[in-house]
Amino acid sequence: MDLVAPVVVEPLKRRRCSECRQGPLERMIVEFNAPVCLDCADLGHLVFLRRGDTALTRRAREGSTLWAVVVRHNRRRTRYERQGLLVEEAALAEAERSCLADAEARARRRARDAVRRAALDVEITEVLRAEILRLFPSIPPDRATEVAVHASAKGSGRVGRTAAGRSLDRGAVTAAVRASVRHLDTPYDTLLMQGVPRHQARTRVAPAIEAVLRAWRRGGGDADGRGRRG
Repeated sequence: MDLVAPVVVEPLKRRRCSECRQGPLERMIVEFNAPVCLDCADLGHLVFLRRGDTALTRRAREGSTLWAVVVRHNRRRTRYERQGLLVEEAALAEAERSCLADAEARARRRARDAVRRAALDVEITEVLRAEILRLFPSIPPDRATEVAVHASAKGSGRVGRTAAGRSLDRGAVTAAVRASVRHLDTPYDTLLMQGVPRHQARTRVAPAIEAVLRAWRRGGGDADGRGRRG
């Protein structure tokens, strides 16, 4: 059996109830083309629930034995638009409790997910750092950490977040270390600021980068990863 909910109107003009003569009316129904207040229409015990929260509206409506749709005429659009519902107060209170429980459950789930993601992020960074130290045994440990953290930053799209980086592809890991050396141990950034085209700047600093990488690979102690910047 289909339910037909009463329609309650928020009048644009000042109106009085045709039965009790009370007014002006905030909300009313129309019977026989005459305004009737909610008390006279036996809807005065209902409370207003403004539209916007879909879950709360659905639960309050389902829990309310009697409910009504509240509309207001939009002159510009020449149509009536829904403003919310009138529902039983007990039904609204129960709906609010249910939605609050859901919100708390979602918050707990988000917290658990955040903990899991944080643990995964730490694991990704540590695995990448270990691989950097394996490929470059003489890289300063704090520099290896710096490169791993930078390369595996969440949402960065950097090598630590790519499939190659996650699989510890040698070329991808080396590319992350090379990028760090380029920016921190050569005048590359300065050249860019001086207007040198990127490809030319890379060519000019390439020998210095390779020298640092060779030293870190073979265990040489003359390249500490700092101090070469011009």
